[in-house]
Amino acid sequence: MKTLYLLRHAKSSWADDSLTDAERPLNRRGEMAAPRMGAYMHDKGWLPDLVLCSTALRAQQTWALVAAQLGRELAVKHLRSLYLAAPSRILDLIRRQPDAAGALLLVGHNPGLERLTAQLAGPGSKQKALAAFQDKFPTAALAVLRFEVERWREVGEGGGRLIHFVTPRAL
Repeated sequence: MKTLYLLRHAKSSWADDSLTDAERPLNRRGEMAAPRMGAYMHDKGWLPDLVLCSTALRAQQTWALVAAQLGRELAVKHLRSLYLAAPSRILDLIRRQPDAAGALLLVGHNPGLERLTAQLAGPGSKQKALAAFQDKFPTAALAVLRFEVERWREVGEGGGRLIHFVTPRAL
């Protein structure tokens, strides 16, 4: 069984219009939401074996704040290809990860994460998680999907069960 955690970056700042989109940092709300999500993951025992993080500053800052709450060092790959990636690109990245990693966390962006979650969630998904998701993936939200597969390359559309979806507002 494989577990996939999809975490959208926390709320970012638009205060400095001289920055490129990839250079935008978290705003105060984002700086507060990310550690709450990390603490929630820790409390649930949701610790990934591998983390794939977008190279955008807001994604890296989100991961740093979440990671500080998890209580252990985790292997992280910072990937430019995750920056504003389409669902098909994200799925391709997931499928290429080592099978030794039973749990994978992706820190990325919308609309890719939202669309990917909708594509992957299939039969057996929890109604409460589906109701919370409703095709909306706010900043710092986390989707948890389980797959009855042995290899990441076997992950496919409709093949996952959305077992949990949580937003910072719900914490």
